Amino acid sequence: MSKKESTLLNMILSLLIVTVAAGLSLGSVNNLTKGPKAKAKLERKINALKLVLPQFNNNPVADIQMKKSEKAKDSVEIYPAYFDTNLVGTAVIGSSDKGFSGLIKIMVGFTPDGTIKNLVVLDQKETPGLGTKMKDEKYIKQYHDKNPSNFNLKVKKDGGKIDALTGATISSRAFSEAVEMAYEEFVKSEE
Repeated sequence: MSKKESTLLNMILSLLIVTVAAGLSLGSVNNLTKGPKAKAKLERKINALKLVLPQFNNNPVADIQMKKSEKAKDSVEIYPAYFDTNLVGTAVIGSSDKGFSGLIKIMVGFTPDGTIKNLVVLDQKETPGLGTKMKDEKYIKQYHDKNPSNFNLKVKKDGGKIDALTGATISSRAFSEAVEMAYEEFVKSEE
């Protein structure tokens, strides 16, 4: 049996077949994993809501309000939490793209008077061991039980009351900016 001659047409045809097969397999894997990814993302959001809000018995995810903001590329998500018919808190997703490595996205839980109950970092890509310490309870605790209407959320270097993370002042500033953005959207939602 003689070896097939290598021609430009044979090479293009072989490359086309391999590319189509790879594209189809990647597309089918993406379709198979789309549902489980969405379910996992929803579960993370529900767990974050339970951490940042007082006890509630409604479904904040079903009651979500999407608000357009000049400070965010996407709409801002606002989750009202009720116990029976009483508003017990509101969770707002705040973000800042001024982190050292880009986007920082957090969920902030507010009591009805605007006091911060708790915060959860949803997404960040900061430097491991430096900016990633924003997830630590020691750092987040600085924001607990503070009302941004009478508490300066900026880092101390900028005249505020928040201790910046050592070696990660840019990340700390972005985190505070995300909290401020969440508070501004909370205030707008109460109007």
